[in-house]
Amino acid sequence: MKKLIRIGTRDSQLAMWQATTVQKKLEKLGFPTQLVPVKSTGDLILDKPLYELGITGIFTKTLDVAMLSGTVDIAVHSMKDVPTLLPNGIVQTAVLERASFDDILVTNSIFEPSKNCTVATGSLRRKAQWLHRYPHHKVVDLRGNVNTRLQKLTDNQWDGAIFAKAGLERIDVLPTNHTLLDWMVPAPAQGAMVIVALEDDSYCKAATANLNDRNSEICTHIEREFLRTLEGGCTAPIGAIAEIEGSEVHFKGVLLSLDGKTKLETEKRIPLDRYSTFGKECANEILEQGGANLMKLIKDGR
Repeated sequence: MKKLIRIGTRDSQLAMWQATTVQKKLEKLGFPTQLVPVKSTGDLILDKPLYELGITGIFTKTLDVAMLSGTVDIAVHSMKDVPTLLPNGIVQTAVLERASFDDILVTNSIFEPSKNCTVATGSLRRKAQWLHRYPHHKVVDLRGNVNTRLQKLTDNQWDGAIFAKAGLERIDVLPTNHTLLDWMVPAPAQGAMVIVALEDDSYCKAATANLNDRNSEICTHIEREFLRTLEGGCTAPIGAIAEIEGSEVHFKGVLLSLDGKTKLETEKRIPLDRYSTFGKECANEILEQGGANLMKLIKDGR
């Protein structure tokens, strides 16, 4: 007899969409499931930028605790929110086929970047890349779930706000007045959904492994290795994207100063069969270019 798989998820509309997608896929394979929504610390504290809260895995920690305490069996996350080091006893079991990894700018009116614009985002990475390109602009903090952030854009006199395209597409709220930011390097694993389970739960590990997309797993592995090697436990403006092109992997990674004035980047290709340490190699290249000193300044809040 197949046991019931309890799927832990945040209770936002986007998180519920992601968990329901996993639920449908598992049930199509014959596994009975139940959704167990919880509210994370990141969803409860909305009056501070994420990077000021100083909590690793702010959107995932509550679900980690629920899994370790036996309340849920698996959890579904936006992979970009998951710390590169999982808690002891919890393992990654599947990366679903990746959606769009692009960032977009949603605007209130015609966007004229040559003017002194105000743009909203809660992401250090987006803020630094934006200021690097548009140093004369003002960037303000934006928190909340997707619908809340869209409403805040409508309610304020901002010129625009930056979003992940995949999130808006998934819950069918992508506005027509948006611009693709094809120059902005996305967050590592942006657009990917990941499933985690308890390390000793062979049943759930085997069940969810059926949903793994190998190409998405490889690309997100490279990006997260790049992040882990640079990060050292510190939140920093880091972007990374890996794409499989035939028998090669193409990678681009960036590290910026908090004010966006300094930008270190790397872009490389290697044979696909050498992917396992590629992210770490690219990160070490950035560190040798001056990234080690830049990360020290970021940790010191400068």
